[in-house]
Amino acid sequence: MATQSTDILLEAGTNELEIVEFYLEEEPKASDETEPNQEDHTLEEGHKPSRKGFYGVNVAKVLEIIRMPKVTEMPEVSHPAVLGAFNLRSRIIPLLDLSIWLKKKRVENEPPKVIVTEFNQVTSAFMVSGVTRIHRISWEDVEAPNKYVSALSSESITGVVKFDDRIVFILDLERIVSELNPAMRLQFDDNFVLDGYSGYKALIADDSPLIREMIRDMLGQAGFQVEKTNNGRECWDRLVEIKKRALEEERPITDYVQVLVSDIEMPMMDGHHLCKRVKEDPVLRDLPVILFSSLITDKLRHRGETVGADDQVSKPEITYLARRAAALIEARRAG
Repeated sequence: MATQSTDILLEAGTNELEIVEFYLEEEPKASDETEPNQEDHTLEEGHKPSRKGFYGVNVAKVLEIIRMPKVTEMPEVSHPAVLGAFNLRSRIIPLLDLSIWLKKKRVENEPPKVIVTEFNQVTSAFMVSGVTRIHRISWEDVEAPNKYVSALSSESITGVVKFDDRIVFILDLERIVSELNPAMRLQFDDNFVLDGYSGYKALIADDSPLIREMIRDMLGQAGFQVEKTNNGRECWDRLVEIKKRALEEERPITDYVQVLVSDIEMPMMDGHHLCKRVKEDPVLRDLPVILFSSLITDKLRHRGETVGADDQVSKPEITYLARRAAALIEARRAG
């Protein structure tokens, strides 16, 4: 089970994260069937019957939590979950109702809260029923969602955390925002050309099947041979295998793989911890590491620098990612 502690600030590379736990209060289902992260809400005087569903978001993405602001409707908004926009210290921020997005019938027994976030260099806000607390946990305690959970959530859940008394779903806010804003999506550039890198080998780690395929396609178009892994732990295990072969054949690790591209947020082992282990290993440390994540911001970039990342690229700049990978390999060979 995950521990619940926020005694000290997180350091990069510890394979830990902090999540803001919040809940959506919704109408009880007509049948006895409930989702695995729901619990009955004790009916108080004047309150409507409801159930609470518990969710989480990485603290690193949260700017602040505020009361419901005055919202102005936005013209030509196609999705009903987008309530409008509000002004927060001279910043115009779009507001999305998570209940509507997740197809829940929200019950308003208390004034809602708004979680203001920043990722992919964009500020957004999400209306929820309430915020519970912050949990400090290990990425090893975050399980990938099974097919049943993914089906219930329209693939909006990236992780599951089991506490003693309830289950918390980690929401894929990037996916939600990108579906509402095409400019936020990873764009595959059909005109992208990067000649002369045929045979370069890249190892990638990302828990999103869609992003893994897009990285493979983009690097493949640049001439790379690409091997995919589903998370940091799987990638580390693969690197250990490659390292063993390199030692047996008395060759440098870069004869087998020339660059590692890793997401940061992944179940079992995150990208910061993966990078730290690579750079602390006497054999693997020569391998260039690029962190490719929505968490690459001015405020958080120092975390990647702390663990020794050779470069950090913010999603959705996937074309830039291919160019940086090639440049790192060329610089390593020239050095």
